[in-house]
Amino acid sequence: MKVEHLSTHEVEQARQTLVRELVADSGAEWASEYQPGSAGYHELLDRAALVSDMLERHIVAHPACVARPEWYALAEQAAAALRQLYQQVGAEHLAVESSHAGSPNGVPR
Repeated sequence: MKVEHLSTHEVEQARQTLVRELVADSGAEWASEYQPGSAGYHELLDRAALVSDMLERHIVAHPACVARPEWYALAEQAAAALRQLYQQVGAEHLAVESSHAGSPNGVPR
């Protein structure tokens, strides 16, 4: 079984397409709602945790997946990538929240 790997260039092209769509839908300042510490960031953290849990419970642990080593390996790769995303988003989110915690009204100094 061969897993198709997208090049870094292809991945960035896809991301840039999404950026253009977000600008068209929400304006040039769309990203300001999704900075570390924001509700949008927290939403991503929550969704990464939710999907990771669902993937592990319903795909990785599914008997048909467990029965096929190559499927299990792919499912585990996907779960590991989501766990890594969760850790990275969480670290940035918590760093910003921690810096606001010691400030009056939760606003950075």
